Amino acid sequence: MYIKAEILDFINRNSKNEYDSFYVYDSQKIREHCRAFKSITYKNKSIHFASMANVNPQFLNIVKEEYLNIFVNSVMHMEMAYKSGFRADEIIFTSSALSCEVMKKAESYGVQINADSPNQLMQWMKLFPDKPIGIRCNIGDAVKPYSNHAGSFIGNNSRLGFTIREIRDIPDKSKVKGFHLYVGTDIFDINYFIDCYKELIALTEDFPELEYLNFGGGFGVSENGDEKFDFGQYNTRVSELMQDISHKKGKSIKLILEPGRIIGGEAGYFVCYVSDIKDRKEMQFVGVNASTVQFSRPLLYADIADHPVMVIRGGTPIQTDDKRATTIYGCSTYSRDIFSNNIELPELQTGDTIVFGNAGSYCASSYMQFLGFRKPEEFFV
Repeated sequence: MYIKAEILDFINRNSKNEYDSFYVYDSQKIREHCRAFKSITYKNKSIHFASMANVNPQFLNIVKEEYLNIFVNSVMHMEMAYKSGFRADEIIFTSSALSCEVMKKAESYGVQINADSPNQLMQWMKLFPDKPIGIRCNIGDAVKPYSNHAGSFIGNNSRLGFTIREIRDIPDKSKVKGFHLYVGTDIFDINYFIDCYKELIALTEDFPELEYLNFGGGFGVSENGDEKFDFGQYNTRVSELMQDISHKKGKSIKLILEPGRIIGGEAGYFVCYVSDIKDRKEMQFVGVNASTVQFSRPLLYADIADHPVMVIRGGTPIQTDDKRATTIYGCSTYSRDIFSNNIELPELQTGDTIVFGNAGSYCASSYMQFLGFRKPEEFFV
């Protein structure tokens, strides 16, 4: 794992102070990923950062400075978006099991909303009969659903969105102004994205007032950082697809994307230090001054979370081929308080600094009070 000099210097200056464990973000890397999406050549587009990935006000400010809009799925995040300076027309609200109260709240803010079911659409039309709305779609098994640690977002096993039959049975299709689709998470296969998008487009034929196609997110971030999402190929394919559908519709259809983890995932680092070591014959058990409730991906996705680890001693990353089996555990008695299990690291010492990479998304944002540890500070360099 590579850490640029400015980040390493910040870690060395702060790794054993009053902050205890903390997050540090490479602001430039966040900006680079924002710009990758803004550089998509199809002109009529709107890129909305998915706030669930990281809702830190400084993070949102960077996103806003890079001219990204925002996607939210709760009233709290909608209100935070407003406080961060996003206008109503820059906010998309999509969730499941929307209550009438939440619909009224979102409508009062003037944000764009996508209904998740026929029942939600019916409730919306009763509340606001003169206001069109978007719908979240499930293309069923038209494309073999991609499934991973997060489950399936399309297909017969997914709880999300209108089925194909429900879409076709909408009585007044003129009330639907946009289609929303979420194909999965951490996907690198560009063909899969495009195949899903084409199936969604095939459902738009009878919707005369269609204004936008929201293809959601799901853009891949590998666990170890080795695999990179192919922005170049994605740009070419999605731009061609949107030009084609706009030509067929006789008007420019807006492209909406909702990147989440990919915007800041690789830009974040979680920093703690070694507070205890238990030497066993087959394994060194390394205790740190932090818990996975503070850095939760290893807790929530224990089977797949494989964050790269750097060890710093005396201000310098340790570089050696002499390694041994290591388990890094947290400072609680909870049996699942494990950061990394059976990985190869150098012989460690109490006081060594541990840095976990790929910690910029769905990490600080999913902090929990479960074990009684405070929320770590977050810093931007």
